[in-house]
Amino acid sequence: MSSRNSAPALPDLEGRTVVITGANTGIGRTTALALARAGAQIVLAGRSRERTQPVIDAIGDDKAHFVPLDLASLDSVREGAQGILALDRPIHVLINNAGLAGTRGQTRDGFELAFGVNHLGHFLLTHLLLDRILASDGARIVHVASKAHHRARRPSFDALRETTRTRTAWPEYCVSKLANVLFNAALHRRLEGSGVVTHALHPGVVASDIWRNVPAPLDRLIKLFMISDEEGAATTLHCATSPEAGERSGLYWVRCRTAPTSRLARDEALQEEMWRRSAEWCAIDWA
Repeated sequence: MSSRNSAPALPDLEGRTVVITGANTGIGRTTALALARAGAQIVLAGRSRERTQPVIDAIGDDKAHFVPLDLASLDSVREGAQGILALDRPIHVLINNAGLAGTRGQTRDGFELAFGVNHLGHFLLTHLLLDRILASDGARIVHVASKAHHRARRPSFDALRETTRTRTAWPEYCVSKLANVLFNAALHRRLEGSGVVTHALHPGVVASDIWRNVPAPLDRLIKLFMISDEEGAATTLHCATSPEAGERSGLYWVRCRTAPTSRLARDEALQEEMWRRSAEWCAIDWA
């Protein structure tokens, strides 16, 4: 295992609160457990308490707080955000981790499934939690994106309001990850001077549950070339806790190091158009 992809030594996180989506399995679970071991309170936002219960048990009821939240429903995101805020805790770190790949369909609100879950639900959640994040000392927002954003073509905004067009759903996944990186850049501009740091990252191609809907035997074949959850969580943990990542903002990270984003991801006009449309679709006033 490369030392750059090994789990980093974490600082003492006693008194810090982390909100993380999709922590019942994969790198989200590994990330949550590592942060809890370092002393953080963990808010686990996910669809199923039953599926998240093993993680709650591993962390302990004194440090784990479950809030129901389904990223495929904007109403559920609003209710989940209210539940998180009702815990009456600061939010020192928000990790937008949950995601899906290889799945076709539409969200309950009529958006292409990968885009709706991987980007739009997190966009709304971040907005709804932002005041609490801004009021929390040394806060960070971490977007788990992917190097797949390099393969994305310029998005068709009409297609984002339709069911998945392709058979593999891979192009749609790439666009959803491009949206994550565009969001990070536009959010960074709006947070400059606030004290809140935001980063996007590629965790590595991880043999996690995100690939659960890829058909056999392709699912077994691709996992032969993937890394472990522990390796995959390393860059998330680095962005969420390291002094180095706390000194700068708006960056994209791979293997705990900064890396260039795609040409499309650096297109400021596209960043702003994705922001404007996302705010409009979420029915929020977020200039």
